[in-house]
Amino acid sequence: MVFSYYPGCTLKTKAKDLDRYARISAEALGVTLEELPEWQCCGGVYPVAKDEIATKLSSVRALNSAGEMGNDLVTLCSACHNVIKQVNNDMRTDENIVLKVNNYLKLDKPYAGETNVLHYLEMLRDAVGFDKIKEKVTNPLTGVKIAPYYGCLLLRPGSVMQFDDPENPSIMEDFIRAIGAEPVSYSMRNECCGGYVTLENKSLAAKKSNNVLESAVSAGAQMVITACPLCLYNLNKNGSDYDIPVHYFTELLAQALGLK
Repeated sequence: MVFSYYPGCTLKTKAKDLDRYARISAEALGVTLEELPEWQCCGGVYPVAKDEIATKLSSVRALNSAGEMGNDLVTLCSACHNVIKQVNNDMRTDENIVLKVNNYLKLDKPYAGETNVLHYLEMLRDAVGFDKIKEKVTNPLTGVKIAPYYGCLLLRPGSVMQFDDPENPSIMEDFIRAIGAEPVSYSMRNECCGGYVTLENKSLAAKKSNNVLESAVSAGAQMVITACPLCLYNLNKNGSDYDIPVHYFTELLAQALGLK
């Protein structure tokens, strides 16, 4: 199986482990991730203004590049996935945006949202299959109680992301079971960690992060996993009231597959 792959800026700098373990795990599972050539930053935040076109162009370039290669586009960072998926929805549903973007980019063939965008977790579930992952596991995390942390960006807006049920998701729990561990259900798993306010309002970010970790610890979790570099940073730096490790889910996948 071959997919085009958009890593994003943070996975080349502060979140190298998220990227590295994803790549080696994919290879072990029979998946080839072809990094897009000359990709650009997605912008990190989806622009909601209808007349904001320029900040959507890098996402469209990535989407079109994957489409030209005939591949679905796999993303990994929660923020990148949110931005690119929402921009792709714009290109599928808003004729005015389609017209302006294509007039600017002057592509050989106009782009109108043809590329399918998958998060890495969706690829594991839908293309590889959690049952196959179970078969490939050589170092099961038996007895480890793991709290899945979805955060905001993977799930919302639900009508566009269509990642999972935004109020009661299960994909990360199913992933945890596939690597032999025990998922922990807790109330704050899909609540915001305060990531986007951490610079201007550190006390609010700390309150939100600690609320998430308190909920996980109270439910018996021994560690938390996430797909978001900003969430990992925020929970580790601003959730200091609770001594619980926070890891990227790809790191646990690589460990279970005997690659770490």
